[in-house]
Amino acid sequence: MPDTVRESATLPIWDLTDLYSAPDGPDVAAHLETADAQARAIEERWKGRLAALDGNELADAVEAYEHLQEQLGRLLSYATLLRAGNMASEEAGRFHQSVQERFAAIAAHTVFFQLELNAIDEAVLAGRLEESERLRRYRPWLEQSRSFRPHQLSEDMERLLLDRDVVGSSAWTRLFDETLAALRFPFGDQRLTLEEALDRLSAPDGGVRRAAATTLSGVLGENARLFAHILNTLVKDKEIDDRWRGFGRSVSARNLLNQVEDEVIEALVAAVKRAYPSLSHRYYRLKAGWLGGEKLAWWDRNAPLPETDGRTFSWAEAKRLVLEAYGAFSPRMAALAGRFFDNAWIDASPRSGKASGAFSHPTVPGVHPYVLLNYQGRARDVATLAHELGHGVHQSLAAKQGYFLASTPLTLAETASVFGEMLTFRTMLKTAPPEHRRALLAGKVEDMLNTVVRQVAFYEFERRLHEARVNGELTVDEIGGIWMDTQRESLGDAFALDDSYSAMWAYISHFVHMPFYVYAYAFGDCLVNALYASYEEDREGFEAKYLDMLAAGGSKRHDELLAPFGLDARDPAFWDGGLARIAGLVDELEAA
Repeated sequence: MPDTVRESATLPIWDLTDLYSAPDGPDVAAHLETADAQARAIEERWKGRLAALDGNELADAVEAYEHLQEQLGRLLSYATLLRAGNMASEEAGRFHQSVQERFAAIAAHTVFFQLELNAIDEAVLAGRLEESERLRRYRPWLEQSRSFRPHQLSEDMERLLLDRDVVGSSAWTRLFDETLAALRFPFGDQRLTLEEALDRLSAPDGGVRRAAATTLSGVLGENARLFAHILNTLVKDKEIDDRWRGFGRSVSARNLLNQVEDEVIEALVAAVKRAYPSLSHRYYRLKAGWLGGEKLAWWDRNAPLPETDGRTFSWAEAKRLVLEAYGAFSPRMAALAGRFFDNAWIDASPRSGKASGAFSHPTVPGVHPYVLLNYQGRARDVATLAHELGHGVHQSLAAKQGYFLASTPLTLAETASVFGEMLTFRTMLKTAPPEHRRALLAGKVEDMLNTVVRQVAFYEFERRLHEARVNGELTVDEIGGIWMDTQRESLGDAFALDDSYSAMWAYISHFVHMPFYVYAYAFGDCLVNALYASYEEDREGFEAKYLDMLAAGGSKRHDELLAPFGLDARDPAFWDGGLARIAGLVDELEAA
């Protein structure tokens, strides 16, 4: 590894003043007061009247409501990013909580809005849309909002749930985040953060990997009762909400929000599970042989191969690789990604208290996205940079759709990120020495298995967890048992999984932050495999169609966006085709 301290000093840290000057700045206070006044004005002007408005009057109301939501979104984005930069900061946590509480109080004045909008008769709304071109622009948002009509509650109930959220699921999520950020993992004479300990699982030295696994398992196990309590509470909270809203399955609310049918996700999950033997089981048996044994320990899952090029990448090298890869495909895409480096829109420096993992936060269309990384200099970190910048480019292109239509459903949210990874991988593969080609291919296969197989295994863990929780609170051992069962199924007999792995569910933040998010990664990877195949077959006009798809944001459903490429996610062959490309890379490695 490079000199981490010296390299960290050169890594960028974001500047959040494009959002607000400071948590206690006059612009924050003024914005909160303005938003409160706007919400009260909307309530006074339109409550009880939406159904009687003509097309242009309804457009006025929707535009005012969208503007308010964007103002609130900007405030919450700032509080979220400030907290992510230092999860250990009591002041950042307090500010985030206070913004959430003010957000709930302000939003309470407009709970009526979507309820009344959804109650408008279908024929009446169709007439209003015909009357107003401005209103027609919001048709996709109206359709998505009205898809929840069967699941909405009375206004009083919706207001109660909104008010209670700040001391309910949001509070438990905060406890999870702050506990995880505060954990330290003894490692020799060091005390590592979670991100640093997880990074050691990719070290070339097997002893380092084993020591990292020991400290991870130990510390997470010691805290497993707390994490189990948080998870039990949040899963029960969701079950209550689903029951009152009439969702028959725990995943259905997520699917409706993602504008995707239950049967599409069922087809995806079934296809991936059928492919376990030909993908993960087969690959990890190969890897066990390459590492000189019949079985792999769980801490060897991401172990580099013996011939892996052990060099690390400076931040400047990572920037060059990603922008070259993007630029070879689309100069416009490279230019959009380049803005994140030219401005202080990236926070890449690992540090104590910072949120683990990586993300690209879109904030609001009137500002720009921000990217968080914990850059360690490995090839996988270069891939993560490419991934998050893909999100950033996607979010930048979609911003023109406005606040209500810019947000992309999770089914397509991972498209640009995984595509960006693929472009960067192809660039790195071209320049790799022949003796390192197998290791680079294996690394890509592992990334794809982590994106598809591992995430579907996570989905299965969540599904079984939510189903079991209906019958009562689950113990640490019961949660660990579900975890081990789903991991054994997905990883196969190449792994010797022991009890030390049973608490490793505890740090997976998606289970807490956004239940059933995880299938989006598998959806995105299979989709990108199909898109990339289309790109390789016929590059003429592909760039324009691809950028148009990203720029559409949430204004179109997945079937509309994929139609120009001749792809249909409802066709079971779609998923098999995407998985076949991963199997093809495993074939190549098997034959090497």
